[in-house]
Amino acid sequence: MSLFDQLGGLLGGEGNGGLLQSAQTLLNDNGGVSGLVEKFQQGGLGEIVSSWVGTGDNLAISAEQIQSVLGNEQIAGLAAKLGLDSNQVAQQVAEHLPTLIDRLTPNGEVPQGGDLLSQGASLLGGLFGKS
Repeated sequence: MSLFDQLGGLLGGEGNGGLLQSAQTLLNDNGGVSGLVEKFQQGGLGEIVSSWVGTGDNLAISAEQIQSVLGNEQIAGLAAKLGLDSNQVAQQVAEHLPTLIDRLTPNGEVPQGGDLLSQGASLLGGLFGKS
């Protein structure tokens, strides 16, 4: 099973191919997990993103905060790929990104480097190997 098949399971399984592709694009376009976390920290949302990385509960984020940090251009690009409106995409990202980042940082540590495949394969291998 590929990393992105595994991510699909995290994002609700079958029928979320577009959302899965968006997650892949979002991570790749922002330098992987570490780059995305850094972007949220620079955008003034360090406490929120730290909760996703940490081992406690994940703080919620709004669609407006997502658009503020990622920018309208990036959200519009994802929306065009999905055939959705930008507000819907921002809401979907706000709903699923905390869980995705949480699962990609199972030990409460952000992986270094920008290669999602090498980071995610090892991180998710242990996660999905457990019952």
